[in-house]
Amino acid sequence: MTIQTETTTQHRTETTTLDGGPATDRGAASYTGLLERVRYEGAYPTRERAEHAVRSVLTALGRQLVGDERVELAARLPFEAALTLTAQIPATTPLTGWEFVKDLAHRTGSSPATTRWDVGAVLTPIAQLAGPDLTERIIGQLPSGYALLFGRAELRAPTARR
Repeated sequence: MTIQTETTTQHRTETTTLDGGPATDRGAASYTGLLERVRYEGAYPTRERAEHAVRSVLTALGRQLVGDERVELAARLPFEAALTLTAQIPATTPLTGWEFVKDLAHRTGSSPATTRWDVGAVLTPIAQLAGPDLTERIIGQLPSGYALLFGRAELRAPTARR
């Protein structure tokens, strides 16, 4: 399976696949490839179940992302996934990571635990498609709690104890 990411550093663009190898085609990843990767990450029994997770999570993410990060992420996603992301009108008040999961659970009728699993299964390959720089910018744009949803550690400065 080949899902590609592009990383641009100064004047050099490097395209890689989800498994870390060099890409042979500079086009966007296929939607089928994304679904298979999500199916693997989420241990879903069918591609249809993976597609349901992709559509729900990207719909919810589309309500949270704005600006250049939204546009750049859409450009790196397969066409069908980009349409799902960009069809949403961004919310006026962004949700924290936990609020994002609870809101999505409410909208889909799933438990928060199942929804958290789905979010991680979708956003991990999405982060790989986005590449590390764009993923960091996306996480930086969103309120706290999203780093873990994207499969990253959320490091914070230590706070003084009283």
